[in-house]
Amino acid sequence: MTLIKSISGIRGTIGGRAGEALTPVDVVKFAAAFGTWVLKTTGNNTIVVGRDARISGEMVNKLVCATLQGLGINIIDAGLSTTPTVEMAVPDMKAGGGIILTASHNPKQWNALKLLNHKGEFISEEEGKLVLEIAEKEAFEFAQVMELGSYTKDSDSMVKHIQAILDLPLVDVAAIKAKNFSVAIDCVNSTGGIAVPMLLEALGVKNIEKLYCEPDGNFPHNPEPLPENLREISNVIEKGKFDLGIVVDPDVDRLALINEDGSMFGEEYTLVAVADYVLKNQKGNTVSNLSSTRALRDVTENAGGDYFAAAVGEVNVVNMMKAQNAIIGGEGNGGIIYPELHYGRDALVGIALFLTHLAKSGMSMTRLRASYPNYYISKNKIELTPEVNVDEVLRQMQERYAKQPINTIDGVKIEFNKEWVHLRKSNTEPIIRIYAESDSNATAEHLANKIITDIKEIISVKA
Repeated sequence: MTLIKSISGIRGTIGGRAGEALTPVDVVKFAAAFGTWVLKTTGNNTIVVGRDARISGEMVNKLVCATLQGLGINIIDAGLSTTPTVEMAVPDMKAGGGIILTASHNPKQWNALKLLNHKGEFISEEEGKLVLEIAEKEAFEFAQVMELGSYTKDSDSMVKHIQAILDLPLVDVAAIKAKNFSVAIDCVNSTGGIAVPMLLEALGVKNIEKLYCEPDGNFPHNPEPLPENLREISNVIEKGKFDLGIVVDPDVDRLALINEDGSMFGEEYTLVAVADYVLKNQKGNTVSNLSSTRALRDVTENAGGDYFAAAVGEVNVVNMMKAQNAIIGGEGNGGIIYPELHYGRDALVGIALFLTHLAKSGMSMTRLRASYPNYYISKNKIELTPEVNVDEVLRQMQERYAKQPINTIDGVKIEFNKEWVHLRKSNTEPIIRIYAESDSNATAEHLANKIITDIKEIISVKA
C-alpha cells in the first residue's frame, strides 16, 4: 500500500489503512484541505472536477464532490474527461480551482487528486505546501446545512476543448482531411477512448482502427506509453496499411506516435516534430526540461529562436515558458504545451498540430522522423546507501567537471559539445538518476557508465 503526499497533489493505491494508502478517509481529508485553500485564497466557491476512467474513479469522485459541497463549494462535475480538458474548463467556468482524479500513467490500482489553480494550471510549490499544511492540521470547517454547495454536471467541456483546437490558426482541417489518413489508436481503455476518436473525426479522419477505446478502466497493458508497452498496436500497424499510430496515457496529457512500419517515432520526438511545425510558421522560443532531448534545441536554433531548459516538472516548464515568452514547449515524455490554447500538457492539441504538419510535409512518418537530428538517451540510476550524502556527491561531480558547461537548477547537468549527462537525486530514496544523451546509443551508454564510475569513486573515497 502506498500514499504519497506532494506539493502537486496526493496519490496512492486504493485499499488498506487510512494514512497508508489512498483510502476514503485520505481522499476526504485532502479534498477538504484543497477546498479550504481555494476559498481562503480566491474567495471563489466553485471548483471543476473531472476524472479519467480508472476503476476507482467513480468512488473517488463521489467522495471529492460531497466533501467540497460540505465546505459550501459549488461543484461543476465534468465526469469522464481528460486532464487538459479540465485545465481549460476551470477558467472557462470562472472557477476558483480544479481537481483532476487521475494517477496518469500509473497502473489501475492507483488514483490521485491533481490540483489546479484558478487559471487551470497546476498549483505552485508554495501553494502545495499550504494545502499540505491545512490537511496536516485538519484546519477546515464545514458549512451549515443551508450553506451547502450545489452540484452540476457538465457534458460540454470536451466538445468545447476540441472546438478550441479546431479554431487554432495552425490546425488545418482541410489539409488533414485531404490526406485521408488511416490511423490506429490505443487509448488504454480510458477517457482517450472518448476524446481521441471525437477529435480525429472532427479533423476529417475517417479510417480509424480503435484499440482499447472502451473507457472502463481495465488497462490492457501498462498504461505508460513507452515502446515496451506498445507492442500490440505496433504489430497491428506493421501488418496493416496505416499512415501512423497514436497512443495516449489514461488522462490524455502524453502523446506517443508510431510510424507506418510499426516502429516508434520516439516519445522524445513528439515535441520536436510539433515544435518544428510551429516554428516553421512563427518565429519564437521553446522550452523543455533538462532531461529532454537536445533535438528541440537544434530545431529551435535552426529556426532562429532561442531554446531554454527548465527543471523537471510541468510547473517548472510552464514557468520558464512564461518567463521566456515561449511559443511551444513541453517534456520529452510526449507532453506538448501550446500556450495559444492553454498552459498544460495536451495530447489532443499535439495530435491536431502533428497531423497538420504530417499532411503539409508530404512525407511518411519514417521520412519525417529521419529529417530530425538523431539522438539517443540512456536512462540509468545508481542506488546508494542511506548514509551517503547525495548533495555532497553532486557537489563533487560539479567540481570534477567544472570546465564543462554546467546547469544546477535541478541536480547537475553537464554538457559535452552536443552530448550531456543529467544527474538528479530522488526526493524519497537514496538514488541518483542518470540521463545521458549522444548521437549514438553506445556513446550515451558509455557516457552514463563513466559518470556512474565517477560517483562510485567519490563514494569510496568518502568511505
